[in-house]
Amino acid sequence: MNDRIVDINQKISVVIPVYNEERFIKSTIDMVLGQDYPKNLIEILVVDGGSDDKTAEIAGNLALKDPRIRVFRNPAKLSSAGRNIGIKNATGNIITFIDGHTYIGNNQLLRNIVLLMEKEGLSILSRPQFMNTPHNSFFQKAVSAARKSLIGHGLGSTIYNPEDKRVNPMSSGATYRREVFEKIGLFDEKFDACEDVELNYRAYKNGYDSFTSMKLAVFYYPRASVTDLFRQMKRYGMGRLRLARKHPETLSLGTLLPFFITLSIPLFAVLSLVLNPLYNPLLFLIGSYLLSICGWSLVISLRENITYLFVLPLIYFSIHFGLGWGFLTELIRTIFGKSAIFDK
Repeated sequence: MNDRIVDINQKISVVIPVYNEERFIKSTIDMVLGQDYPKNLIEILVVDGGSDDKTAEIAGNLALKDPRIRVFRNPAKLSSAGRNIGIKNATGNIITFIDGHTYIGNNQLLRNIVLLMEKEGLSILSRPQFMNTPHNSFFQKAVSAARKSLIGHGLGSTIYNPEDKRVNPMSSGATYRREVFEKIGLFDEKFDACEDVELNYRAYKNGYDSFTSMKLAVFYYPRASVTDLFRQMKRYGMGRLRLARKHPETLSLGTLLPFFITLSIPLFAVLSLVLNPLYNPLLFLIGSYLLSICGWSLVISLRENITYLFVLPLIYFSIHFGLGWGFLTELIRTIFGKSAIFDK
């Protein structure tokens, strides 16, 4: 594919919304600047959501040395708002988003973006986003293995798809021609998670198709602890409820399962204390869930690394109950009018 003639008149804006990414922001920016693409047609917009580490300082120092890098403040501190600040200040016809903790193992990424957009005649591109980044700890490697398994991620998601094919942009759209935003609008700033899914759903409803390819793959560093993983999944769970509130037709079995698991087991446990007939259903629920995550843990461990068997059940538990708890807490806040982010 790289033998094709590239239209070098297409400037690419790389938007990087960040919060506390001092460990990775320099390497992420360096990998973008190191792309095999005309240097004058690359710009990087780092949008900092009030980091309390050295992220903004590091990015600012890099910007002083290279005018292609610009740093912006994101007072709202929401990822959606950060993305919109990037769009409003971007000067490229093509806008792509990456996180501050990204590993790009391919210096042809930007060139491939232009080539695939031209070849497929599309205004949106999706991409795989695997987590097998260099220097991962044992726990991070196990998280990477769990997340790309059937019960570790959303059903129907194309984020871990390695094939070249046309896809619905909803789950993995990440690169856009400017005309997409002119037609469907910007990211909804009532969202702090799933804002990309919500925008991509609007794009799909407006007739946009997408294409995914390993030529576009980037790699994200997994969370390094159970606590951080649970917090991440809680944010995603809250985002899924907000998505369902705005677009009820997006509510799916895959979205509801973690919620049902998180709600039903504690509920049955409490009720079984006064209603003895519920004790057996409680044992069935717990047994079925443990059998499921232990079975999948064994399958993944035999395929990847047998020692993962000691941590995968805990990782799956954190993923499922994090998603479920986020969905449940946001549902409660919504019912009682406490979801302030929706009332802005």
